[in-house]
Amino acid sequence: QIQLVELGGGLVQPGGSLGLSCAASGSIFSLYDMGWYRQAPGEQRELVATIASGGSTNYADSVKGRFTISRDNAKKRVSLQMNSLKPEDTAVYYCNARHPWTGRNYWGQGTQVTVSS
Repeated sequence: QIQLVELGGGLVQPGGSLGLSCAASGSIFSLYDMGWYRQAPGEQRELVATIASGGSTNYADSVKGRFTISRDNAKKRVSLQMNSLKPEDTAVYYCNARHPWTGRNYWGQGTQVTVSS
């Protein structure tokens, strides 16, 4: 079992930057593949970025070059740095952990990111 709590989020102007962090507890964090997903009103939850236990990363095309995912296994944290934010980035952002053997997914409670002038 792993528990996830998102930190950060809020209101930012278009073109601005914002950082999200996810604090994990309860299990061997370094084994999990971690990710960030988002869900806008009326839309399905979508992948934003993932970082595997070995450190390889994957990004949605819509955020490539603007967002950066990273992890600190010692601190049990995964972060998402978001730059050049656009109104279409507005969504609830969720931290995700995927168990490497069972494939079970764990989710945080979500944090709101609003990009608006």
